[in-house]
Amino acid sequence: MRVEDTVSVATNGVQAIEALADPTRRAIFEALPTAPLSVGDLAKLVGVTSSAASQHLRVLREARLVMMRPDGNRRLYFLDPRGLGDARDYLEQFWPSALAAYAAALSNARAAGNT
Repeated sequence: MRVEDTVSVATNGVQAIEALADPTRRAIFEALPTAPLSVGDLAKLVGVTSSAASQHLRVLREARLVMMRPDGNRRLYFLDPRGLGDARDYLEQFWPSALAAYAAALSNARAAGNT
């Protein structure tokens, strides 16, 4: 992987995580895995106005977590796996050091007789 690609994945991953930090955006995101939904349907599900839902969806689209497709006179939103993959890739870089720290803490606890 090129350095530019790594920076892009990290930036996109952080953007996805930041977008999901908002409880309303997270609720909208969590409503989409089963089927595409319109702004109105999402607004009703999460208890916000259609205007507020549209603004949250804009942030989710910019983070590449949702995609939109026209359907007649409405727009349907569905999950975009690219942003979720970027978030996963960003977080995965921390697993080796987190697991090593856990193993060291467990070893130290065993040596001290705490387990």
